[in-house]
Amino acid sequence: MRRIHRIPSAAAIVALAACTLLSACGDDQEDREYVLVWADEFDGPVDTPIDPEKWVHDVGGGGWGNNQLEYDTDRPENASLDGEGSLRIIAREEEFGGRDYTSARIKTQGLFEQTYGRFEARIKLPRGQGIWPAFWMLGSNFPEVGWPECGEIDIMEYRGQEPYRILGSAHGPGYFGARPYSTTYDLPVGNFDEGFHVFSIEWTENRITWFVDDVPYQRMRPEDLPVNGRWVFDQPFFLILNVAVGGNFVGSPDASTQFPQTMLVDYVRVYELK
Repeated sequence: MRRIHRIPSAAAIVALAACTLLSACGDDQEDREYVLVWADEFDGPVDTPIDPEKWVHDVGGGGWGNNQLEYDTDRPENASLDGEGSLRIIAREEEFGGRDYTSARIKTQGLFEQTYGRFEARIKLPRGQGIWPAFWMLGSNFPEVGWPECGEIDIMEYRGQEPYRILGSAHGPGYFGARPYSTTYDLPVGNFDEGFHVFSIEWTENRITWFVDDVPYQRMRPEDLPVNGRWVFDQPFFLILNVAVGGNFVGSPDASTQFPQTMLVDYVRVYELK
C-alpha cells in the first residue's frame, strides 16, 4: 500500500481562510505528503461481516460508562457491508440482551495501532434525537492504565439532534468527561446526514489538528492543556467506530426519533508522513 495523500492547493486556500478558527495556524497551512499504511475500503457483497483481520467487535450492553441504552452486538444486522462500497453500522429499536436498542461498536485493538500520522474516514451520518455516532481512538495501554490515563482522541462525534454540527475532542488526565479539550464545527451549508464528509486528524509528537473536508478547525499542543493536564499522545492508538443510542452526551431518543438509524462509512485510511 503506497498511496500518497496530498492536501490539494484548493483545500490549502480554504485552510488559510479557516485560520480564524485557529490561533496562529503555523504549519497547519502547509501542504503535507502522507503514505497510506492501513485502510479498509469496505468493498464486498451486501451483508458481508466486517473483516476480522482489521476489526473486532466490542460486545455488551453495560452503558460503556456513559449510560448508553444500546446493546452492541457482533451481528451483521448491526454491522455489515452495504454491497455498494460502504460499511453500515445500524442502530435498531429492538429488545436484545436486556436493552431496548441494538447497535455495533468495532475497533482495531490488537490488530492495528499507530503513533502519529493522518487518520481519516469518509462518513455519512444518521440523524435523530439521542443518536450518537463517533469515529475515535484510544491509547493502546487502555487495558493497563484505564481511561483517561490512556488518552482518547475523538476525530468526530455528533449529536443526532444537531445534524449541522460535529465535535472534535481529546480526553486525558486533567481534561476528560464533561471537560475535554474540545471544539465544535458547523457545516457551512446543509447537514451531515445529507452526504458524505471526510473527518480527519493530523497528529505529530507535539500537535493534533482536526479537519472536516480538509478544513482545519481545531489544534491542540501540550502548552494548550489546562494547568493540571498531561500530554499522553505519544504512544500507539487504535481506532473505533460506533453508533450509540442515548447516553449522557445526547440524552434519550424521543417520539421524533426514527429507527433504524444508519451510519455509512465509505472508507477508513491511516497514513504516515512521507
